[in-house]
Amino acid sequence: MATFLQGTAPKPRQAQPAQNGAAPGADAKPAAPAAKKHDGFVYKFGPGSADGSADLRDLLGGKGANLAEMSNIGLPVPPGFTISTEMCAIYNDGNKQFPDALKAEVAAALAIVGQTVGATFGDASNPLLVSVRSGSRASMPGMMDTVLNLGLNDATVEGLAAKAGDKRFAYDSYRRFIQMYSDVVLGVDHHVFEEILDNYKSMAGADLDTDLEADDWEKIVAEYKEAVEREHGEPFPQDPHQQLWGAIAAVFDSWKNARAITYRRLHGIPDHWGTAVNVQAMVFGNRGETSATGVAFTRNPSTGEKKLYGEFLVNAQGEDVVAGIRTPQNLTEEARIGAGDTKPSLEALMPEVFAELTAIYDKLETRYRDMQDVEFTIQEGKLWMLQTRSGKRTSKAGLRIAVDMADEGVITREEAILRIDPGQLDQLLHPMLDPKADKHILTTGLPASPGAATGEIVFDSDKAESLKGSGHTVILVRTETSPEDIHGMHAAAGILTARGGMTSHAAVVARGMGRPCVSGAGSIRIDYKARTMSIGDTVLREGDIITIDGGKGQVILGAVPMIQPELSGDFAKLMIWADEIRRMKVRANAETPRDAKQAREFGAEGIGLSRTEHMFFDGDRILSVREMILATDEAGRRTALAKLLPMQRQDFVELFEIMAGLPVTIRLLDPPLHEFLPHTDAEIKEVAEALGADEAKIRHRLAELHEFNPMLGHRGCRLAISYPEIAEMQARAIFEAAIEAGRKAGAPVAPEIMIPLVSVKKEFDIVKEQIDKVARDVFREKGETVVYQVGTMIELPRACLRAGEIAETAEFFSFGTNDLTQTTFGVSRDDAASFLGEYTSKGVIEADPFVTIDQEGVGELVAIGVERGRAVRPNIKLGICGEHGGDPASIDFCERVGLDYVSCSPYRVPVARLSAAQATLVAQSKAKSAKSD
Repeated sequence: MATFLQGTAPKPRQAQPAQNGAAPGADAKPAAPAAKKHDGFVYKFGPGSADGSADLRDLLGGKGANLAEMSNIGLPVPPGFTISTEMCAIYNDGNKQFPDALKAEVAAALAIVGQTVGATFGDASNPLLVSVRSGSRASMPGMMDTVLNLGLNDATVEGLAAKAGDKRFAYDSYRRFIQMYSDVVLGVDHHVFEEILDNYKSMAGADLDTDLEADDWEKIVAEYKEAVEREHGEPFPQDPHQQLWGAIAAVFDSWKNARAITYRRLHGIPDHWGTAVNVQAMVFGNRGETSATGVAFTRNPSTGEKKLYGEFLVNAQGEDVVAGIRTPQNLTEEARIGAGDTKPSLEALMPEVFAELTAIYDKLETRYRDMQDVEFTIQEGKLWMLQTRSGKRTSKAGLRIAVDMADEGVITREEAILRIDPGQLDQLLHPMLDPKADKHILTTGLPASPGAATGEIVFDSDKAESLKGSGHTVILVRTETSPEDIHGMHAAAGILTARGGMTSHAAVVARGMGRPCVSGAGSIRIDYKARTMSIGDTVLREGDIITIDGGKGQVILGAVPMIQPELSGDFAKLMIWADEIRRMKVRANAETPRDAKQAREFGAEGIGLSRTEHMFFDGDRILSVREMILATDEAGRRTALAKLLPMQRQDFVELFEIMAGLPVTIRLLDPPLHEFLPHTDAEIKEVAEALGADEAKIRHRLAELHEFNPMLGHRGCRLAISYPEIAEMQARAIFEAAIEAGRKAGAPVAPEIMIPLVSVKKEFDIVKEQIDKVARDVFREKGETVVYQVGTMIELPRACLRAGEIAETAEFFSFGTNDLTQTTFGVSRDDAASFLGEYTSKGVIEADPFVTIDQEGVGELVAIGVERGRAVRPNIKLGICGEHGGDPASIDFCERVGLDYVSCSPYRVPVARLSAAQATLVAQSKAKSAKSD
C-alpha cells in the first residue's frame, strides 16, 4: 500500500441518540459516545472510532476534539492521535522535558497509525508521513505552529517517490517539509527559503511552483539543506523520530510565542489552558491534477448567507491556500460566476467530490448546530476531512447566522442570544461609507472583512502600533500578513494586502477582530524600503490617507464621508428577542439632544445620567457661569444664575420631549468651580474684557479655588451646601421644564434628581430640602405639580457602607463606579494609564478596573450598598452609570447583585441590551442548576 492514504471511507459509527428524545441537532452540543476510561496523555482517532469526543475539548483542544468527533460519526478522517493539553503544562513547567511514559504512548499510537495506512514511520521504502499541529480549546488561527510532511529525509523521499511513482511530488513535499520544519523548529527564517525558490524560478523562467519539475525540486532541496546548515550551524536532521519530537516540542513552545500571547490577551484566553498536539497521517493535495486542498465555510462568514463559501487549489497543500502565494479557485459555480473567474470551480471540476463535500458540510452543521469552518484535502479523487471548527465570522454574519438558525429551528432564540458577543456589536454601530459620496477608487481587491476605515498608510506592524499609541488612525498595508503582524493588525483601523484570498491570514484574523480588510489587491506594488505603494501611475507614501471598503473590496484615495448605520433586519430581530428576556432596563448617559435622540434610536429606556455641567460650556453660557463664580456675594451669584436659568430649562425641556415620558435622571452640578475659569493669560484677558472684570480679580479667584486634589475636593453636593443658590436654580429649571414638557406632550413627566458625591446622610438631607422647597414654590407658581424623585449617586466607599442610612431619605441610588473605582483603589483614572497596562501584563490585576468593574473590591462595596439600601427601602430604584454600564462583564455583575438598570453611552445601548439578556439567561441557568442539585 502506498505511504499516502487510499481506500474506502471508514465505516460509519452507530449514531448517538439525541438527549431527552429531542430531534437530531437539538442538543446544545454534539452527543458524545459513551464515556470510557482512558489512561495516559495520548488519545487515538481514526476510521470510525476515537478515544475522545467533542466533550473532551479541555483535554484534546478544539482540533483534537473535533477530529475525534468526526471520526466517531464516520467521516473520512486520516488516522492519528492527540497529546492532551495536560502535557503542555508539564512540558513548559518541567524544563521542557517529556516523561518516558509519554514517549512510549506516542510510539504505540504511531505504530497503530502506520498499521491503519499500511506504512511504517521511518521506513526507507514505505514511509509513514505525518503532520504535527497545535490545538487549543479556543480557536487561535495562525497563532501557533504546524509542520507538514514530517518523516521525510534523503532516504524516505526516494521511497515515497518510488511508491507514488511520482518523483516530482516526493521532492515537492520534501522541500515543503524542510522549509516548514526549519522555520518552526530550527529557527531558520522562512524568507531564506523563499529567496532561494524565487531566484531559482527566475533563472528557470518559471512563474508558478507548479511549473517546476522533479529535477528542479531535487536541486532546490539541496540548496535548502545547504542553507539550513549555514544558518543553523548543523545539518538538517535526518532521523524521523528526532524530527517528530522536535516538532512536538515546537508546538508546545509556540503556546508561549509572542503572537500567541498577544492573541490570547486580545481575546481573553487564559494562559493556563495550554495547547494539545495533533499528530496525523498525511494526505496529499499535491498529487497532481486530481488532487487538491481547500478551506470552506458552511455559510458565508462575511454576510452569514446560507451558502457554501470557500476556496481550493489544485495540486497543492493546505498552507498554499492561506498563504496567498497562489490565487485560489472558487468552490461553487455560483461563486465563480459572481467573481468573474475563468478557472473552474470544484463543483465543475470534481462534481462527485463536491457532492460528497456538500453532504458532509450539512452533516457537520447539523451535528455542531453552528456554522463550520472546514479544511479538506482531495488525494487522487478521494476526499479527506482534516478539521472542523466553529467558523470565525463578522458581527453582521454572526447576527444573521444566529437569527437564521433560530428561525430554522436548529437552535433556540435563547441560544441565538447567547451566541453573539456583545462587544462585537460595536462593529455594526459605527459609520459606513456614504454611497452618495464621490470616490476615487484606486483598485479593487477581495472584500475580505466588511466595514470601512480611513487612515494613514503604514507598512509595518511595529509602526502601526506606535502611531496608534500616539493618536493616529492607520491602515496597515502589507504584501501579505503573517501571524507576526497580529499587534499591528489590532492597532490598525483597517488592513490592506496585495496578496491572499478570502481565507488568507489577513482575512480570517481581520474578521475575528472586526477590522475592515481588503485582501488580494493584486495591482498594488509595495516597496518597503522606499515606504511607498504604487497602483499604476499613482504612487502613495507612508502617511498618505486612503480609505478601504471591506464590504466591496475597494481601495479609495483620501478620506470618504461616512453615514450612520441603521438597526434593522437581523439586528432588530435579535434586539427584540433580547428585550423580551432581559430583566434589567437599559438607559443612556446623555445631556444633549443629539445624544438623547441617538440613544432612543438604539433602544434606550430613558436617561440614567445627564451631567448638567456639560451644558455650561456652550457659547455665552460659560460667561454667565464665570460671572457667577467671580461674584463676591450671594446676590451677585443669583444675578448670574438667573441668566442661566432659561438656558438650563430649555435643555431639560428638549430632553424630556425626546424621552417622551421615559425616566430622565439629572445630576446636579458636580465638578469643582475652578474647571469653569480661564487659566492662560490670554484666556484671562479675554474673559476680563467680556465681563468688564479686573484681571487681578480673576487671578485672585483662581488662587482661592485652587485645590491640590480636586477629585476629592470642593465638588458635588459640597457645592450645593456652600452655594445653595446653584442647586436651587437647577432644581427650578428641572421642575419648570417638566411642567412645560408635560403640557406639550399631554402626559406627565417624572424627573429624577441626582445629588452627587454624598458620603454623609446629612449632606443629602440638606440638599434634598433645598430641592423640595423649590418644588413647592414652582408648583404653587404654576398651579401644577409633577411627580419627582430625589436620589444620589453612590460613588464613595463610605456611601456604600452607610447606604442604609442614606436610603432613609434617598429614593434611588445610581452607583457611579467610575469615581467609586478611583476612591476605592486610590487611583486617578486620568493618570492611571501610565502604569495600569503594566499591572495587567504582569498579572497584578486581571483587567483595567475602569473598563471592567473590579468585582472583588468595588463590586463588594456595590453589593453592600444594594443590600443595606434595600433593607431600609425595599422598593428603592438601583442603577449604575458610567463606562461600566456598557461593559458586558460588568453588566453580568449588575444582574447578579440585582440592580434595576444600567446606563451607558448611547452607542453602547445595544451592547447593554444584549448583555443584560445574556446575564438574565445565565442567572436563570444557574438557578435551575442549583435547584436540580
